[in-house]
Amino acid sequence: MSVDYWMKWQVPVCGLIIVIPAAVAINLIKKRIRNGEDETQNLKQSKLILWVPCWRNLNPKWLLLYRASAFITMAYLLYQMILFSGLFAFYFYTQWTFALVMVYFAIGIIISAQGCFMTSTEKGPARSAEKDKFLKNGSDSSKSAAALGSKKGEGSSSLQNHDSNDEAQGVGFLGSLMLIVYQISAGASVLTDLVFWCILVPMMAGKQFELTLLIGFIHSLNAVFLVIDSLLNALPFHWFGFNYFILWSVTYITFQWILHAFGFTWWPYPFLELSTPWAPLWYLGMAFIHVPCYGVYIMLVKAQKSIFSKLFPQAFVRSHQWISPHQKAA
Repeated sequence: MSVDYWMKWQVPVCGLIIVIPAAVAINLIKKRIRNGEDETQNLKQSKLILWVPCWRNLNPKWLLLYRASAFITMAYLLYQMILFSGLFAFYFYTQWTFALVMVYFAIGIIISAQGCFMTSTEKGPARSAEKDKFLKNGSDSSKSAAALGSKKGEGSSSLQNHDSNDEAQGVGFLGSLMLIVYQISAGASVLTDLVFWCILVPMMAGKQFELTLLIGFIHSLNAVFLVIDSLLNALPFHWFGFNYFILWSVTYITFQWILHAFGFTWWPYPFLELSTPWAPLWYLGMAFIHVPCYGVYIMLVKAQKSIFSKLFPQAFVRSHQWISPHQKAA
C-alpha cells in the first residue's frame, strides 16, 4: 500500500473505532487484575465446573470423549483447509476462530482427562465407586447443592474431596485460560458464521465463488461443536468475557493492517477496505455487531440453565451449585 492510501481521512477514523473499544477493554481487565479479581477469583468456583457435566447422570468421561471427538474432527477439517490453501488459510478471521475453538477443546481434553484420572485413581477404588454412584444417582434437586459441596464427613464423595482441595486455588491458571478462550470462541464463532452466511455469501453470489462442503463445515461446525459442549458442560458465561472477545477481533484487524502496511493489497473481507468513504460505517457496524453476537450466546446459556433446570430438575445441575458454602459466604 502506498503512503497516500494511509493518508486518507478514513484511516484515522477507522483507527479510532478500533482503538477506543480496545482501550476500554484493556482498562477494565487491568482494573480487575489490579483489584486482585482475576478470572479465577471472580468465579470463585472449584475445578469441578471445568470437567464435570451439568447432567448428574452423565459420567465425565463422556464429556471427555466428546471434547476429544470434536477436537479431532476440527483438526482434520483445518488440515484439509491448509492442504487446500496453505498457511494463507490463516489470512482469514474464520481460521483464526476455528483454531481458537480447537484450543478450547484441547485445554478441555487436558483438564477433563486430569479430572477423570484423579477421581479414578487418586482416591482409590472405593472413592471412585462412590463418585460413579453419585453421578448416576437422580437425587432430589433440593439436596443437590448439599450433595455437591456442603456434605461433610465419612460419606462424602470424591467430587466433594476435589471441591475441598481445589477451593483455595479455584480453577487455576489453565482453568482460567480455558474459561477465557471459551468466552472468546463463543462470540467469535457466532460472529464468523453470521457474517459469512448472512453477509459474505449473499454479496459473493453470482461471482467467482464456489461454496464447497469443506468451506461450509469450516463456517458452521465451530459454533455447532461449541453449542453442544455448552449443553453438556457446567461452565459459567459472563458479560465480562466480552472484553476478551473485543481484544481478539482487534488483534485480527491489527494483523491485517500490519500486513497491508508491508505491501499486501487484497483485503480478505470487503468491509475492511479503507479506501471507500463508507469504510467508517462498515467498521462501526462490525464493532456494534459484536454485542448481539456475544449476547446471543449469553441468552443461549441462560436459556439452557433456566429451561433444563425446570424440565429436568432431577438430572440437571445449575453451575452455581458447584460453589461450596464456604465460597458463597466469602
